[in-house]
Amino acid sequence: MSRRRRMFAFAVALGLGAATGVQAAPPPTDWSAGYDAARLIVVAVANKPDPQPAAGATPRGYDALPNYAGGDRAIETAARLSADYGLSERAAWVIEPLRLRCLVFALPERADRTQLLAELQRDKRVRLAQPLQEFETLAGAAAPPVAAAAAPDYNDPYLSLQRSFSTIAAGAAQRATRGDGVRIALIDTGVDAAHPDLAGRIRDQRDFVGGAADTAERHGTEVAGVISAVANNKLGIVGVAPGAQLLAYRACWPATPQAASARCNTFTLALALGAALDSDARIINLSLGGPADPLLQELVAQAQARGIVVVGAVPPDRRMDGFPVGIPGVIAVAAAEDSDVATPALRAPGRDVLTLEPGGHFDYASGSSLATAHVTGALALLLALDRHGSAADLAALLQRSQQEAGRSIDVCRAIAALRRDPATCAAPAVGSGG
Repeated sequence: MSRRRRMFAFAVALGLGAATGVQAAPPPTDWSAGYDAARLIVVAVANKPDPQPAAGATPRGYDALPNYAGGDRAIETAARLSADYGLSERAAWVIEPLRLRCLVFALPERADRTQLLAELQRDKRVRLAQPLQEFETLAGAAAPPVAAAAAPDYNDPYLSLQRSFSTIAAGAAQRATRGDGVRIALIDTGVDAAHPDLAGRIRDQRDFVGGAADTAERHGTEVAGVISAVANNKLGIVGVAPGAQLLAYRACWPATPQAASARCNTFTLALALGAALDSDARIINLSLGGPADPLLQELVAQAQARGIVVVGAVPPDRRMDGFPVGIPGVIAVAAAEDSDVATPALRAPGRDVLTLEPGGHFDYASGSSLATAHVTGALALLLALDRHGSAADLAALLQRSQQEAGRSIDVCRAIAALRRDPATCAAPAVGSGG
């Protein structure tokens, strides 16, 4: 049996579903179990299509198979690079939109990573060579705040504790739209899809860490709750866009099950971004941050070229040159309570935010991760009214609302500007309901 036929038979035997823009075998190890990032690098080579099959052979391209790790020539190039530089392959995957085969390599003993990367970057066979970088989610626990006024349009019992909901005028905005039909790729830790206040909101769950897709973890669940917790179910809280649907892509993992923060790396984030590229998501939420990353930047640029709005969190050090906020066109978000952020970022509530926790629970959390989730929800409301709205135009609407309202975005003002109808945010008549 030829090598290509063996690849085909192996992929079919796995019984996996349709291909995605980034295809790879399941991670060989659970990344959350630990690894030495300083000894790992990412290398990409061109993944050119193999010659067309002869008459009578299957016309199906092998790059359409799950677990496909590149055409024969790309595989051979990677093997030669591995031999030439003494590298050990740990993982391989294809980014079809970029026509790249990417590999995670372990360095040989006593090799200098900086020197080896410089040599690889000069090698004409190499499209990209970089460290395997690490990133962190940007949220933490918070103390319970003072209660806000309850909104009359809802029967959710904890809404009176959601100061952030009223701060951005989400209730008034939801009289115009609740974000129905807008899909959001949430690239984060695992989400508790069984949480009753997320019933029907999770359209898809996938794992790129090496565990289980339905792993219920804090950070992802907190962010999901802010974005799209169910409204009027006589339970818990209300999301900014309760009609939006989430694609929960697990690319980060906490150090411990109850940790508020979590880690991700180039490999896991690249796989998740590739899945988002192949989905029908209109927004990608990245409530995380880390160093600039060439591969991830290319993937984000590809998403933007397809009209996907990318939203990212400003990190605690307030640097704007890392991933993702350093990428042109990414909508950067900082917590409105952080008065020291001298950046053009949008502002939204990020302190003492009541949201969801795994196991059907609720709690307060803080950080620019939560501020980012508020902006993502606001964008979903706007996109439900303007399906073809660009990231720049939508961000401008929110920026203008922020200037008018003060410290934070006001999504109802943004909707009123979009509709050219100042009455959008007027209080309803007594007894009108919502």
